[in-house]
Amino acid sequence: MTRRAGLTALFLTTALAAPALAAPPEFQTLPAPKARHDVKVTTVVEGLDHPWGMAFLPDGRILVTERTGKLRVVQEGKLLPEPVDGLPEIEEMGQGGLLDVALHPDYANNRWVYLSWAEKVAPGAGGEAKPRDAKSGNRTVVARFKDQGAKFTDMQVLYRGTVVNSRHHFGNRLVFGKDGKLYFTIGDRGDKDRAQDLMDASGKVIRLNDDGTIPADNPFAGRKDALPEIWTFGNRNPQGLALQPSTGLLWANEHGPQGGDEVNIIRPGTNYGWPVVTYGKTYGLGLPIGEGTEKAGVAQPETYFVPSLAVNGMAFYDGSGMPQWKGDIVMALLAGGIVRLDVEGDKVVAGERLLEEELGRTRDVEAAPDGRLYALVDDSAPGGKLVRIERK
Repeated sequence: MTRRAGLTALFLTTALAAPALAAPPEFQTLPAPKARHDVKVTTVVEGLDHPWGMAFLPDGRILVTERTGKLRVVQEGKLLPEPVDGLPEIEEMGQGGLLDVALHPDYANNRWVYLSWAEKVAPGAGGEAKPRDAKSGNRTVVARFKDQGAKFTDMQVLYRGTVVNSRHHFGNRLVFGKDGKLYFTIGDRGDKDRAQDLMDASGKVIRLNDDGTIPADNPFAGRKDALPEIWTFGNRNPQGLALQPSTGLLWANEHGPQGGDEVNIIRPGTNYGWPVVTYGKTYGLGLPIGEGTEKAGVAQPETYFVPSLAVNGMAFYDGSGMPQWKGDIVMALLAGGIVRLDVEGDKVVAGERLLEEELGRTRDVEAAPDGRLYALVDDSAPGGKLVRIERK
């Protein structure tokens, strides 16, 4: 059997039985929210170097990852001059480097902080090989550390993805679900067929126990033709992941090619279609990709973006400072500014783009424990910033 035929067979045997749903609303066709706020942006700190992700600690510190390999600390409104000690050497490579950060749900008692990064793999390097591993290249790593303040200790590597010889489409976001499991995303690494290959970690959402073991109830656990850590597949380059407080649903966004950025609800075992089904086109030429925009057994997005806005980190706003935003999705945009999506239950009903000029290239947004909204502006030092978004 040829590789392409094998992938086609795999797609057919793993697709869900449900028929394709009606086309979702395009972002440009969504009405503007009826209740709106005028908001302002306040710079908290400057001097960050390609900031990627952030996490808010109970003692008021804010951890910020820099793609260039450093974990920075913002304390009492100031960027501490020295990065956190105790991390391995992390090298920026293309779109990869040090990526996301998340706290264990019981961080207050166990002090575990989770980090993800791109790890270089030299020819003949050790480590468990996956079926499609390249002889050299790089892979996604997820590890946890004990937070000792200025230093992290007790590093435990929990996961290593497929080795790929590429510098593109790493994903990657880390989120703990309502079930206490760790969910994270890995992009297709610039090789679209990987997203449909269940023996490859690329183009997937992964689900692990908090200690890195694989849950027995994962949808592909026990199968010989699939990696048991896979939760969903057919994801192009998902760089936003957020838990909806009101429902416990996990939502994600992903970059499309030329057009076709998506917002999805992440459900176990689901195929999100890439590259068989997409609302995007080929770069430059604008030609169709795959088999069209829908297919039986493939999930439709909740909404999609044409043209692409380069969706990135996302969060559900659950604060009191902007009551009309409560329960809404806020997403960072590498094309500039943020997007707010008015969500009712599991439906996107309205949307608006904001702060294009004020923010520029935005990598992540997070809601702080005090209910205020923060964003990372992605630029090299000294241009990278942590900002606060609040009602005027």
